[in-house]
Amino acid sequence: MKRWIALLLLAAPLAGAQVRSIPKDARAGEIRHLRGMVVEIDGAPQRLAPGAQIRDVSNRIILPTAIRPGTRVKYVVDAAGQVRRVWILTPKEAQR
Repeated sequence: MKRWIALLLLAAPLAGAQVRSIPKDARAGEIRHLRGMVVEIDGAPQRLAPGAQIRDVSNRIILPTAIRPGTRVKYVVDAAGQVRRVWILTPKEAQR
């Protein structure tokens, strides 16, 4: 029984680790929040799609107002050209 408890305690930090699956065709850019559902990516205003998700480096969903100006991201747009998903990149991901 003690071995199982020890094994669970050792595995606990790994349980929170998530693999982020950023699509290969995601575009790279620098983002900042402008107002409401509008962000600026590489100097161009972009509207966020209804239900858009912005994920931080820990893969948690955040609000557009929590984006720091100049943050490096990968993002995808929907058929209407609105930003559908955004992933804030870790320094390691941004280097790639």
